[in-house]
Amino acid sequence: MQVIFESRDGDGSQMRDFSVERVRFALRRLTALVPRAKVLFSDVNGPRGGVDKRCQVELSTEAAGTVVITSLARDWRTALDRSLGRATRVLTRSLQRSQKPVRGRTARLALDS
Repeated sequence: MQVIFESRDGDGSQMRDFSVERVRFALRRLTALVPRAKVLFSDVNGPRGGVDKRCQVELSTEAAGTVVITSLARDWRTALDRSLGRATRVLTRSLQRSQKPVRGRTARLALDS
């Protein structure tokens, strides 16, 4: 999996190595389905403080298309963890929808033929 990291803030660039490791760990079960992940950090308010650290995770997949998740938090690590948690839930849910099990009458007809 290729992980691309971008930061529009000087403090966010210090999180580069941690972010790449965290993305690979969070998506370890989905690496065959996600060939490219992009992480973008930006500071919304600048030096004013508050809940202003934004993490945007963009996952390129063949099955679900491009999935973009954005979260805001007080610090970079929390924003990254929230984005990755939501991204994995969205991807697994979309994959489960595409692989619906055959049930009921259709399953019996498939077995009979």
